[in-house]
Amino acid sequence: MRTAAPEKDIQQAIEEEPITEAERLRLVYLLITKPHSEGGAGITPKRGEWENVESIFPLHDHQFNKKWITEWATKYFLDVKDLTVIRDRFGEKIAFYFAFLQSYFMFLIFPAAFGFSSWVLLGHYSPIYAIVNCLWCVTFVEYWRKQEIDLAFQWNVTGIGKIQLKRPEFRHEREFTDPVTGEKMKTYSPFKRLARQALQIPFAIIAAAVLGSLICTCFSIEIFISEIYAGPFKSYLVFLPTVILTIVMPALSSILTGFASRLTDIENYETTDAYESAMIQKIFVLNFITSYLPIILTAFVYVPFASVLVPYLDVFQLTVKPFAENEKQMTAPTSGFEINPDRLKKQVIYFTVTAQIVNLALEVIVPYVKRRVFRKVKEVQANSTKKSDRKQDHTATDLPEEHDFLTRVRNEAELGIYDVATDFREMIVQFGYLSLFSVVWPLTAVSFLINNWIELRSDALKITLETQRPIPWRADSIGPWIDSLGFLAWFGSLTSAALVYLFSGDGVGTDGSPRKLAGWALLLTMFFAEHIFLAVQLAVRYGISKIDSPGQQKLRRERFSIRRKYLEEALGKADTDRFVGNSFTAGEKIDRKSLEGKDALV
Repeated sequence: MRTAAPEKDIQQAIEEEPITEAERLRLVYLLITKPHSEGGAGITPKRGEWENVESIFPLHDHQFNKKWITEWATKYFLDVKDLTVIRDRFGEKIAFYFAFLQSYFMFLIFPAAFGFSSWVLLGHYSPIYAIVNCLWCVTFVEYWRKQEIDLAFQWNVTGIGKIQLKRPEFRHEREFTDPVTGEKMKTYSPFKRLARQALQIPFAIIAAAVLGSLICTCFSIEIFISEIYAGPFKSYLVFLPTVILTIVMPALSSILTGFASRLTDIENYETTDAYESAMIQKIFVLNFITSYLPIILTAFVYVPFASVLVPYLDVFQLTVKPFAENEKQMTAPTSGFEINPDRLKKQVIYFTVTAQIVNLALEVIVPYVKRRVFRKVKEVQANSTKKSDRKQDHTATDLPEEHDFLTRVRNEAELGIYDVATDFREMIVQFGYLSLFSVVWPLTAVSFLINNWIELRSDALKITLETQRPIPWRADSIGPWIDSLGFLAWFGSLTSAALVYLFSGDGVGTDGSPRKLAGWALLLTMFFAEHIFLAVQLAVRYGISKIDSPGQQKLRRERFSIRRKYLEEALGKADTDRFVGNSFTAGEKIDRKSLEGKDALV
């Protein structure tokens, strides 16, 4: 999408704006996969007559990949040129992810420095840190809202979301002829889709109930073993809830994700972007529950109400009964129970440090090892097959001049498919920890700053080594993830206010029992925090909108050029120079609505 028409001379237009490799690969892919009615070959992998076609993907440019990774390894920060290279090679959708991650990384420098200072000088649950952190979250979210609009214009993809790829699975109800273009249009009743979308509410309730029940049960077992049980093997049994979660949680999440996918299929979206947005919203609900519920339980259930709830945890005696020597070792004390005030801090440290390291290993190291092992096993099996039956050896029929190329194709076909939504989800969940719970441990941003410096490079390694080369799709934003960021920033204003109210001054007395708290005061604190957040959000949004940027300048320059061209055609160059001059001036407000206005030309 552009605001100005290209040059009439095609050769000159191509020289001024050369076709990038990403555009070339995308066009080739669309020519192969689009239906015959749209001028494509109609090849749909794993569907219909093409069910034997596994996948369609471009091959890696290993020379570029090696040079790219080497350059990144010697850099501390990425610049605009690096993002342009990503966009020209892998498309705007992936470039937006790296641009977001780079912006997020740079923004983390301030909360990391301030968090370290707060950790040294102010301690935990500092009201000053909570206020500054909320301001930072608002500023970052609003900055990115503007930044993605600016990048979309610089990359000439403003409004590209309106030109969406049709889904082959879309089932239309009726066809009609567009009165303006004369095209045949296929539609599906919006009321039926709305009725099916309403199923998201019971899905969210069921997901919360299922995952919440599992987390609450394991949480209670862990409290029972660590705080009540006094028998043998306690140091080992305390890991029992972790083992249960490790085994059961992935299975439950997989089942619920399957339900979410099926529900999104039933909603019958016409375009790929609409389908992905709906799926992301459901996945965000699942991630919110699995990522944040354990800390929420500790902060708002265990500490305030542990002395009341712990005596009822005797129901979990069954988990340790085979190891206990007597009933006394499994019975909650009627008096003298003390709440562990460090439990919440240790839990936050686990999710913001240990879990980040584990995720990095699972994301980069484990797939690499698995791929090497499986490839070695496959080679052994292939050698065995060659000896027993050469007919089963596909490489036996390769022409000598094609053998190396076909081997390369087969190796890359075995790689996984890169899904940028997975990396976005990881960063959004991380932002949530910073927004919601960093007041517990101010060094959270320091951990994330280090992690994200590595993440930028590990994601590049993953794209070049661990996955097939992604299709370079276009995009004009990070999609629904920006709404998730906004929600987490808002929710963080509530949790931060509540945590400061509950735990400032350690939140517990000398006997380990929580301070006496007034429920009305807690709700009033959260109420004022939310309204202050909303007021600050409006102020920050207004202030950022007044800041000029390269994208805004480019837009004004092109619009001024268009107006000047029209005046030259109507009045002549001399009169135009006399009335207009040769410079452009700042005038209209630039936002997404104006960029997608009626004067945009495809």
